[in-house]
Amino acid sequence: MAAAVGSTEFIVAELVEKAISMAWKAHKTPEKHFILEKNRKGEPQQVFISFPASGSAKDWYSQKPFGELPIDLELFPSLKRIGHNEPAKLNEAFQARFQAILSKSSLETEVKDAMDKKRQIVFTGHSSGSPMAILATLRTLEKYPTTKSNGWVPPVCVTFGSPLIGNNIFSHATRRENWSNFFIHFVMRYDIVPRILLSPLSSFDQRFEPISQFFNPNHKSKSFMSESVGRSSVSSDFFSVVMSNAAKVTSHAASKLLGTTDSAIETIANFVPLSPYRPFGTYIFCTGNGKHVVVRNPDAVLQLLFFSAQLSTEAEVAQVGYRSLQEHRTKLQLNLGMENFVFLEQDQLENLPLIDDGSKDDISMACNDLGLSPRARLCLRAAAGLEQQRLINEKKLKEKIDSPEVEENLKKVEKYKQVMELKNICYYDAFKNQESSEDFEANVKRLQLAMLWDEIVEKLRGYELPDEFEGRPEWIEHATRFRRLVEPLDVANYYRHERQLEAGTYLGKKSGKESRPSRYRLTQRWFEHAERRKMEEDYSESCFWAEVEDLSHITINNVNGRVSGSFDKDVVNQTQERVAKLVHRIKVWIDNKVVDKDVLLEGSTLMNWWNALPSQYKNGLSIKSPVF
Repeated sequence: MAAAVGSTEFIVAELVEKAISMAWKAHKTPEKHFILEKNRKGEPQQVFISFPASGSAKDWYSQKPFGELPIDLELFPSLKRIGHNEPAKLNEAFQARFQAILSKSSLETEVKDAMDKKRQIVFTGHSSGSPMAILATLRTLEKYPTTKSNGWVPPVCVTFGSPLIGNNIFSHATRRENWSNFFIHFVMRYDIVPRILLSPLSSFDQRFEPISQFFNPNHKSKSFMSESVGRSSVSSDFFSVVMSNAAKVTSHAASKLLGTTDSAIETIANFVPLSPYRPFGTYIFCTGNGKHVVVRNPDAVLQLLFFSAQLSTEAEVAQVGYRSLQEHRTKLQLNLGMENFVFLEQDQLENLPLIDDGSKDDISMACNDLGLSPRARLCLRAAAGLEQQRLINEKKLKEKIDSPEVEENLKKVEKYKQVMELKNICYYDAFKNQESSEDFEANVKRLQLAMLWDEIVEKLRGYELPDEFEGRPEWIEHATRFRRLVEPLDVANYYRHERQLEAGTYLGKKSGKESRPSRYRLTQRWFEHAERRKMEEDYSESCFWAEVEDLSHITINNVNGRVSGSFDKDVVNQTQERVAKLVHRIKVWIDNKVVDKDVLLEGSTLMNWWNALPSQYKNGLSIKSPVF
């Protein structure tokens, strides 16, 4: 028996075999939300939870064309693009079914019991049972973050013939969180289900409902099971429709991988909606001859889903159309010895032979077993090339951020802050007043540092950096140091030039455009996510000065909140709440040493506002004592 599947150390042969057994056992009890078995042998002890599939079309597509919607961030707060605060897209029908399982079953109770007892949970499923296993795993990873100190064992998800369930942000987030290796997806070469959601529901007309019944092994109709019917136009037409749509998606993706512009493909993309669904996790393609090809690169997996099911001739459509359904329905028989696994990791993908040169090495034979054409191999190499370029981009940025020049700029701003404090001036106010040559030099350093972080943000926007980038501790540390030190200068510069009069407040929006630069908004979210904060703060320790400026305008400059000659009660009440929140936050920030006490110097913008603030807004609060 194999000890492991490659570097995925927790996948042992016995575990996979048990997962297969459980996945098929769940089919026999479709009336249950899930089935559970405990294995008390071994260390750690294991709990297997398997979900049944559904043959109902409503459990696959909820709306046209593809049925995707933003993921429920209450359930899955990590499944988003952190910096841009963009949630992943998830198949609505799968999410709704999972939410029903959570509300109507004991799933969360069973998971808590297993986690509390330090047992390893193995979630598994076949067909549309697989998305339930995937979402249950992600929910567990969200609720029970595993660390060396808490002793929790991370859950494992093993699926068989799983459809795609989320978009590229879904894949991106799982890689950023280092969760991808916890998901193993076994796919038979011609199985149609992993490709189905690359097609819109509208492309099937009335064909999806009868086909979906074929996915349910308990369906009582035997006629459709017959080879004569299976080989009819029903299965071949269905296969052709799915692969036609898969071709559009993968061709568009390949043109980006290869850096080419195909006007026909771009025209299709502009006028014909393309599926948003993308692979994630580790895929194991079963060639049918006992070999298993392991791929982790999601761009490469997408190409393989198309090219590995390509046909040599038109005459094969009927035969492969039936086979694409039959392979999905047939229980997998896996050869789990290590000698039967071929790994297409980064190095192997980059050096993939473009043609079959007759070599008998494992990589060449695996490509032949999957029927990969020269075009397919070129696309796989391009997927690896894109990943390599992202790593190169990160390396170059790392060299810049670690350079003596950048470190010197940061230290000069820090020194500027210290010098101003020695002069009994908060550096925010010194920079806002711009009365010395030191202020000018600090401004030069601010602009130089901002340019570097604007470059980083731009590369993030274009997906030109690795998925793991936003979650790397070293980058969060760099970003937080920069933000806390430099953003107060940006705020001071904003109000020094009275830009709020034209563009609105620093923290607000005008005409849908945010004034606060993205280099600070994004990096604040990185920090908050790393701290596992559920909600983004409306302002942080690096830009609270903007809140001070705005409150000063409302409470003092704006005739103390008078409206039509009298105090507006709503304005006063809302302002009181904002003042109380700000005072509390400043105390916490100073106690935690993320804001220095120079903000409390007499004559600072903060203290000038506080001393002039009418008592009705203070509501018994004090900034220096007893609060501080």
